[in-house]
Amino acid sequence: MSEYTYLNLREKPEMKDMAANWFHEKWGVPTEAYLECMEDYLGGNTEYGWYLCLDGDKIVGGLGVIENDFHDRKDLAPNVCAVYTEENFRCQGICGNLLNMAVDDMKSKGITPIYLVTDHTGFYERYGWEFFCMAQGDGEPEPTRLYIHR
Repeated sequence: MSEYTYLNLREKPEMKDMAANWFHEKWGVPTEAYLECMEDYLGGNTEYGWYLCLDGDKIVGGLGVIENDFHDRKDLAPNVCAVYTEENFRCQGICGNLLNMAVDDMKSKGITPIYLVTDHTGFYERYGWEFFCMAQGDGEPEPTRLYIHR
């Protein structure tokens, strides 16, 4: 099993462009949107961070924390967003480590609870997340599950 490197973007700010492109490729959200959030984080305008898992110098997993992940419950912030692990790196605990990293980092800054929206059931519960309510995603036909980590 490989040794992975886990870090937040402040630890390796030179990865900003690579990370923004990687997230864009996974989710289709414009690279500029990721760059704007990452620059706010790197510039100290927000404590909402970006977390990566590297295999060598390649990003194999990542997630961010933003104000709102495109849903109608603007009162429930911040939100974990853009959670992704490359398919051939799944089932190795990468996502769980990243989630725990983000939760711990936010808690260390007094930011709690945090939220996330997902269609998955049974996955996030393993890492201390609880179903909280349904939320309507922007432009989505059906409501989606919103979770809380206290």
